[in-house]
Amino acid sequence: MKAVQVTRFGAPDVLAVTDLPDPTPGPGQVAIDVTHAAVGLIDVYIRQGLYKDREGLPQPPYVPGLEVAGTVRALGDGVTGFAVGEKVVALSADATGGYASVHLSDQTRVVSTQGYDIDPALAVAVVPNAIMAHVALTRAITMSAGESILIHGALGALAAAFPGIARQLGASRVVGTVRTERMGAAAATKLPYDAIVDSAELSDALGGEKFDVIIDPVGGAVRTQSLDLLAPSGRLLLVGNASGDWTHRIDGNQIWYSNVVVAGFNAGVYLPAHPDAIGPAAEAALTAVAAGLADTEIEVLPLTDASTAHERLENHTANGRIVLTP
Repeated sequence: MKAVQVTRFGAPDVLAVTDLPDPTPGPGQVAIDVTHAAVGLIDVYIRQGLYKDREGLPQPPYVPGLEVAGTVRALGDGVTGFAVGEKVVALSADATGGYASVHLSDQTRVVSTQGYDIDPALAVAVVPNAIMAHVALTRAITMSAGESILIHGALGALAAAFPGIARQLGASRVVGTVRTERMGAAAATKLPYDAIVDSAELSDALGGEKFDVIIDPVGGAVRTQSLDLLAPSGRLLLVGNASGDWTHRIDGNQIWYSNVVVAGFNAGVYLPAHPDAIGPAAEAALTAVAAGLADTEIEVLPLTDASTAHERLENHTANGRIVLTP
């Protein structure tokens, strides 16, 4: 099979196209002929070596890639509920294996898209993130119908899945924030936001509005500002750190005094511990995506351009999600 390997931790040029043996599914596994693999910040962070000392995360050489779409190639012993040729998406347990023409996945992390009118490029770009968004809003915290939600980094890969799921759960108002240079793209988005504002001008742009739930995949100064934007008993959910500010801290006394909740959601840790959450979340995600609630910008590149895709994520020049095709 064709694959892209990380040969060592470092810059995007450590990504190398290679030929590897076709994998065979073991018990409980599904082999997938990959048509599309999404490129995400987690791929970049691991390749950079940011998590090189974290137990359970890959060491070079490895094939990166968290999310894939394709068709079932073969089934391992004991696998039920799938058929060869069936359209699926899968979410890797350790963020590896996606940048390849064949991917092996545990059956519990494979979701059928058969019967849904969803383009596979869109499926890989948004369905796994919509699953995570649903789990985040129903399990990590609970967002109730009629509540308002603010989503930072509104057009980012994970963030873009939240407005559709929030609408599905009955949100009364959905507002996003983006960097100044992304306001043009925000004006053209089809995502179901009531408004998208400039994160550099939060106080003025929001005019004192408070939110029941705030989703923060950005971190840094935006995280601190979020505490002042929460309604009484509001919930701030930390789902990433796209700012790259790993030294930032928030004031515990402000959390206490304001009577708010700050929680973290890391899907890579949560989902293996709560596999029962994936089924209902997948059904909700597929319904939302098929209904057009997650139509985000997608750019498709060949697998051989994986290093270019990583460069564009690092320098913030990607417009929407980048998807690779073997």
